[in-house]
Amino acid sequence: MQEGITQHNRHHYLVDALRWVIIILSILLIVFISVDTFRGINFLENHTYMRFQFWVCVIFMIDYFIELSISTNRRHYLATHFLYFLLSIPYLNIISLLDIRLTHEQLFFVRFIPLARGVMAMTIVVGAISHNKLTSFLASYLITLASFIYLGSLIFYYCESGANSAVKSFGYALWWACMNATTLGCDIYPITIPGKILGCLLSVGGIVMFPLLTVYITTLIRRYTRASEGMI
Repeated sequence: MQEGITQHNRHHYLVDALRWVIIILSILLIVFISVDTFRGINFLENHTYMRFQFWVCVIFMIDYFIELSISTNRRHYLATHFLYFLLSIPYLNIISLLDIRLTHEQLFFVRFIPLARGVMAMTIVVGAISHNKLTSFLASYLITLASFIYLGSLIFYYCESGANSAVKSFGYALWWACMNATTLGCDIYPITIPGKILGCLLSVGGIVMFPLLTVYITTLIRRYTRASEGMI
């Protein structure tokens, strides 16, 4: 019995450690992509980035198979986590190896696929830190929202800078993403097709995500009210 509990704890610590590694690697990927975007570097010719991105995906896949191997219900894990495996495939390296012809915009979007895996891990780890369900929900929500807005602004800047005179710097793209995600609107209008599609996605994402914050605040108010009534 004691041995089973010890083994369970080891698996738990191993999974937590792997998720922290994924978070750190994802942050480094974001830094790489941001620097290349701001400097206008052709990432397919940036061999350092291509190697780094490949090994990050390899580690992501190793994490997937380790978690699968220690799962008590592997069939359920496969059914619920198969998306993790798809997001861990080094698509960019495969495209480069097979010499598949894609536009620069399409390749730029492919770069963000591993980051989706990192954001998932980040929300899980940050949410698990707190034992309070409401605090856990808020932390996961804020991480997801911040990632959603920043990555959206980065893609918008890449697509619109040079083509859209209103996007003079990344700050303008970040402002545009914030305003669209909050559904308030902005006086910067996308002129490229990817920019227009991104604007729709940010608005829809904002419509879906911000009501969750309202639910969180409402729940806090209810808890506070019940606690106040209990003290009277």
